[in-house]
Amino acid sequence: MMKEKVHELRDDELQQKLASLKTELFNLRFSHATGQLANPMQIQNVKRDIARVKTVIREREIRAGKEAK
Repeated sequence: MMKEKVHELRDDELQQKLASLKTELFNLRFSHATGQLANPMQIQNVKRDIARVKTVIREREIRAGKEAK
């Protein structure tokens, strides 16, 4: 997922995307533990996507806090 796409999402979409990415990470870790994961780099990519989404959420929280002052 590109960072431009993450910034285009609304707040509720970001929360949904974060939940789906966490579920995907869980499933990938489970597949990796059982030896069924073909590409272990998928785990790293999903972790990065989670970090991107969390960063955008936090940026918006900070921006909203500054605007409220």
